[in-house]
Amino acid sequence: MAEGLSAVARTGRHAAHVTAATAAGFYPALYLLDRPVAGVYALFTPIAFGILSPLPGAGRERAATVLRALPAAAVLVALGTVLAVGTWPAVAGMLAVGFALAFGTACGPRIAGAAPGLQLFYILACFPPYAPGTLPQRLIGLAVGGALLALAEAVLFPDAPEAPYRERIAGALDLAARAAAGAARGEEPDPEAAGRLEAAGRELRLSRLPAGARPTGAGRTDRALAQAGAATRRLLDQLALLAAHVPAPGDTVSADLLRGTAASCAETAAALRRGARGRGPRGRVLAGPQLLEEMVADFLKARGGASGGREPVPRAVLVRRSTVLTAAVSAVTVRTAASLALGGRERLHGLPREQFWYAAEGPARLVAVRIRGNLTRRSVVFQNALRTALGLALARLVAGSLDLTHGFWVLLAVLTLGRTTAGATWSAVRAAAAGTLAGAFAAGLLIVGAGGASAVYAALLVPMMLVAFTLGPLGGPSWGQGLFTLVVATAFAQIAPVTWRLAEARLVDVLTGSAIGLLCGLLAWPAGARAEIRYAMSGLLRAAAPLVRATATAVTDGGGRDAATAGSGMPTAGSGVPTAGSDTTPPGSDMPTDGSDMPPAGSGVPPAGSGVTPSGPSPGVRLTLHRLRIAEAAYAQYRTEPAADAAGAAHDWLAVLDHGSRTLVGAYWLPRTDGMPGLPPDARRWAREAAEEVVTATVRAAGFPPDGVRVRPASLPPEVAERVPVPLLASLTDVEVWLRALARDLEAGSPPRPEDTP
Repeated sequence: MAEGLSAVARTGRHAAHVTAATAAGFYPALYLLDRPVAGVYALFTPIAFGILSPLPGAGRERAATVLRALPAAAVLVALGTVLAVGTWPAVAGMLAVGFALAFGTACGPRIAGAAPGLQLFYILACFPPYAPGTLPQRLIGLAVGGALLALAEAVLFPDAPEAPYRERIAGALDLAARAAAGAARGEEPDPEAAGRLEAAGRELRLSRLPAGARPTGAGRTDRALAQAGAATRRLLDQLALLAAHVPAPGDTVSADLLRGTAASCAETAAALRRGARGRGPRGRVLAGPQLLEEMVADFLKARGGASGGREPVPRAVLVRRSTVLTAAVSAVTVRTAASLALGGRERLHGLPREQFWYAAEGPARLVAVRIRGNLTRRSVVFQNALRTALGLALARLVAGSLDLTHGFWVLLAVLTLGRTTAGATWSAVRAAAAGTLAGAFAAGLLIVGAGGASAVYAALLVPMMLVAFTLGPLGGPSWGQGLFTLVVATAFAQIAPVTWRLAEARLVDVLTGSAIGLLCGLLAWPAGARAEIRYAMSGLLRAAAPLVRATATAVTDGGGRDAATAGSGMPTAGSGVPTAGSDTTPPGSDMPTDGSDMPPAGSGVPPAGSGVTPSGPSPGVRLTLHRLRIAEAAYAQYRTEPAADAAGAAHDWLAVLDHGSRTLVGAYWLPRTDGMPGLPPDARRWAREAAEEVVTATVRAAGFPPDGVRVRPASLPPEVAERVPVPLLASLTDVEVWLRALARDLEAGSPPRPEDTP
């Protein structure tokens, strides 16, 4: 109940902003200055940015977005004014503009929020009459409407600012610091504490944030925040495992590293709350992870065994130490990513640069990488952009060819009613048709009753906008289209004499646009992400399978380079141990593990043995990264689409994403530079066969068999483990833990067997 009232109040405040800005621009332009063209643009600019565009953030943030978008809107108005010379030039322009703006949504939530409103400015300008002489009036109306909306958003009943994502990360890190400190003290297992850690990790999922508040942009800050959030979720998951298991008495090596992890988490949380204000010398936001790196290096020297590595360590202790180490390097990843997100410019000594490849790239390069990664017909962003562009272009052609009155309403219907699936589009079209019919009938009665009395329309416009902009977003397409029909009829009746046929034209245009939108929805990827997600996930699994085999081979046979940085104190990739960023992804994470798209060739120094060469990632790594990004985009859209099919709902797609990202993380940190000289042949054979079990299961899972995939990689036999030199046994334990985690992901992503269901 409280949430519902809060939503109504928030929508009402926003409606008041738009109504105030519209009235303050429209009335003076029309009645004081006698500039109806400027009045039209002063009317539609607040509507475009305030109603049609779901701008993210609170009032001041939305105001800043509006002001930044005005130059682009002016360019589109000028372009549409020029191309209105003929139907075909306008259609060609609509195709290009529609695709560019819809495809640009891949670059972040602010662009995605402003894109529908920007589409409207070209739509308005590209319709007859061809009147380039009115361009100054159009631009003045645009500027006045935009400035008034920004002012209203900033000062009129402003929304309370939303807590940024970095504060959520800071709160989770505080919890992680307490959990790590408790584990260092050897506290007894606490299932409730483990549950709290897991719940805190779920709260960091981007699906728990409003769409506009998610750090999904192409820029450095958003990538770093996404990486920090993903690493924090992994850290919480690893600490939950420690909290639920009995500690190892006398394991002082792990206790020291856990204390360092706790201190690092607390300091990173404090820095995230301070923001970039706390930047120190040389552009550093944090003092750097060197202390924790040194503690990790000491831990690695000691974890293979006690007494200089001559005495064996129990298997349970080795597994626990592997978890402690993974938690520590997760903390280093969080710390580094947080520093980058806050504007830190420090060099990444001893860290795998492929994990932080974006740190040294400029904004233009990062945007280019994001765009290039989505320029494929398998990208749902590309599919949506092409569907939108074709629909708008066809609508412009139909409206121009048939010379429809107020033909831009046809395109507006396509823009507002189009959905990513044909079924959802049909539902929206049905509701909109009913609402428009009712609105047209009411508008016709109003026009017949009021006649040419402009004062009546002027008096009704403000309350009508306030009601329409409040109830429309809450009531759905039916209420939205019906009430908006009344708004435009009331506004246009003040600009020029009208008859009841204006309502008829509105109904015809909306129905025409609805039919065009439905046609495009049926012909262009009608199933939306529900069909694409299977292909994307299958491609990810097929790309990841060979990487599992290559990684396991690189662990035992080596063949990489010595990437250690002198004086860093932190082992790098190729040392056979986890490096910063070398953590696994917990079930339920819904973002990339490294905040990246497909990193460009030649960006950074690659880890050894993972199929990565000094010139950049190998084709296998690049392909897996690319497939992961495409699969993540498909899953993000899949979550927004209604009525998922039963076959798709049976799969845990997040577990498939976890499998892909976990494979990449293993490829970064597991391989050794020199292999494992002295490793017994039967241990080498075990690693190869266990990896092959996971590879075979991964390939089988890519076909989504009805009975799912169940795989249990063989454990390292005790008699074999006894013959493995103690310093090498820890690395083999890392491989075993990694393969078992991959197997769990495959099982979690499979539909439950009949005997498994209650």
